[in-house]
Amino acid sequence: MIKEIIKDEAFLAQVAEPATPEDVSVGDDLIDTLKAHQHECVGLAANMIGVNKSIIAFNNEGYFWVMFNPEIIKTNKEYKVMEGCMSLDGKREATRYKTIKVRFQMKDFSSHTMVFKGYTAQIIQHEIDHTKGILI
Repeated sequence: MIKEIIKDEAFLAQVAEPATPEDVSVGDDLIDTLKAHQHECVGLAANMIGVNKSIIAFNNEGYFWVMFNPEIIKTNKEYKVMEGCMSLDGKREATRYKTIKVRFQMKDFSSHTMVFKGYTAQIIQHEIDHTKGILI
């Protein structure tokens, strides 16, 4: 289901609760909402659609991913970038890493660890920040 994008900074600044198998439908809502906004958005976190759970979705070169309980466990090559956000006005500076290793769970809650680079890594970092209550 396509959900409304939340702009309440007090809500967005909360640290997300861990996702559970009962939250799988939130991942589906994130994908539906992301696809509806793909002309202006490449990633969403659950709090951006009003659900305070550790779930993110992103567009990885045309393939839509959902990660439950994502955690960055390794970073490499720090850089600065200006980013926008569907929940916030304007662009703001953020520190990102060119390469990240992420531990996460898929829709079936199986655990995975993967390395991401470049723009995809940047998107994931932005969305994981949302799960930590960090606003750019």
